[in-house]
Amino acid sequence: MHADTSGPATVSESAPARPVERGLPVNWTLAAATAARLMPPGPRTTPAAAAELVDRLRTDSARAEGHVRDVTGLGHDLPLLPADVLDRPAWARAAVEGMDVLTSGAELPATARPLRTVTSAGAGVQLGTLLAYMGARVLGQYDPFGGPDRAGRLIVVAPNVHAVTTALDVDGEQFGLWVCLHEATHRLQFTAVPWLRDHFAGLVTDLLTLQEPDSTKLTRLPEAIRSLRSVEGERPDVLALVELLQGPEQRAVLDKLLALSTLLEGHADHVMDAVGPDVVPDVAVIRRRFTERRRGGGVVDRLLRALLGVEAKMRQYAVGAAFCREVEAAAGMSGLNRAWESPETLPTRAELTDAQAWLRRVG
Repeated sequence: MHADTSGPATVSESAPARPVERGLPVNWTLAAATAARLMPPGPRTTPAAAAELVDRLRTDSARAEGHVRDVTGLGHDLPLLPADVLDRPAWARAAVEGMDVLTSGAELPATARPLRTVTSAGAGVQLGTLLAYMGARVLGQYDPFGGPDRAGRLIVVAPNVHAVTTALDVDGEQFGLWVCLHEATHRLQFTAVPWLRDHFAGLVTDLLTLQEPDSTKLTRLPEAIRSLRSVEGERPDVLALVELLQGPEQRAVLDKLLALSTLLEGHADHVMDAVGPDVVPDVAVIRRRFTERRRGGGVVDRLLRALLGVEAKMRQYAVGAAFCREVEAAAGMSGLNRAWESPETLPTRAELTDAQAWLRRVG
């Protein structure tokens, strides 16, 4: 190939940008419909008992946040709002709406419309199937991106609260309030910390936008499997494999996202127990039985939980709660609240297992 020297030199034009599409290729409507179709019905109860439970959970959610504010010192100027108490299919619809909003900023390589249609339909069915499994188990959640105005939505799933209350053989009023304490803490995290919502969404967007082609990940698969086998005394999990398959940029973002989610979950678990027996007299019994239930289940159930990353999430609760306990013991709740000052004061994944290192860094 020869250079053209017949005319004045010119700056060559850069290659045209690859076309991109925003949002994940998921048929969200199909996902919600699939979840509703596959989800098992809730436990049987009388209409009067169901109505009483719904009313109580709505009241408990607002009351719980008042207790959380007293413990944490956060958000005292915010309104106390009731939760949306839903059944299982309504939770699935709400979860789909929130995921759609959360992932809408991701920029992915554009695909031909017929291929995207097929891909989104398959992804919708897969997501709906997973939601059907989770929908019979989730007790509640705070969705920072849900609700009619996308300003956030606290949800409690009434049939699941009723089912777990029965399975654990605990006081129903205390257990409902205890569940609300956890979810109300999540709501307070996102409403009392003004930068948290956008920071979380930005990390998710960055992680999805940096996704590499499957062919690139496949080249890392043999090394990833060898690394998993070489870790003695550790039970391999899906999350570990996902991390090993990431490129350097992805792994850096994933580290931040995992550290944040671990703090969020651990902080909520720590606070719900810190409220203490004055509010939930049987808190120690409830915590013990609930933790045992988290670890239990049949072989198929445990396998599904591992594949869905639920086992990894359980470890997040434990690691995050231990970090919060150690920090509060050393520096008080005001010291723990330093974590919420800015993205820079959030603990790293390494610091979550070395609270003293975080305390030294943030002063």
